[in-house]
Amino acid sequence: MSLPPVPREVEEYFASLDEKRRDVILPVFNVVREAMPDGYELVMGWGMPGWVIPLSTYPDTYNKQPLAYASLAAQKQYNSLYLNGLYSNPDLDAAFRTEWAATGRTLNMGKSCLRFTKLEDVDLDIIARAVAALPVERFLQTYERIQPTSALRPAPRSTTN
Repeated sequence: MSLPPVPREVEEYFASLDEKRRDVILPVFNVVREAMPDGYELVMGWGMPGWVIPLSTYPDTYNKQPLAYASLAAQKQYNSLYLNGLYSNPDLDAAFRTEWAATGRTLNMGKSCLRFTKLEDVDLDIIARAVAALPVERFLQTYERIQPTSALRPAPRSTTN
């Protein structure tokens, strides 16, 4: 399977990082990219590279922006991997945290933001499994279940997944 090309702006984002920071964040990006289920689109959004469900696939979002699934950012003091699929799915979140605890690594994570400063801080295999766990249809099912109903929103779609 060949991966889609990296958008120019994403390439520029990584090129703008100093080498030390890039050496930490780029391997995480590559693991996420390789594990990403089909249907998510890599974009620059909110100042960072991330994968979204494009509006062409799902236009009825609460803020009229594509639904963000995962994003990666080099912050001032640390790097952040935003795993929105975990935040919206308590069972996957609990499994992720349990699996992480079994590694002996410290988990520095908020609701969806995994913070790390060194590559050794993260378990790339666990990250890959977490990213791969939610195909677009399943993420949309969760989104439709947890969003308040709206007269503008169509009835939830039936899926075969």
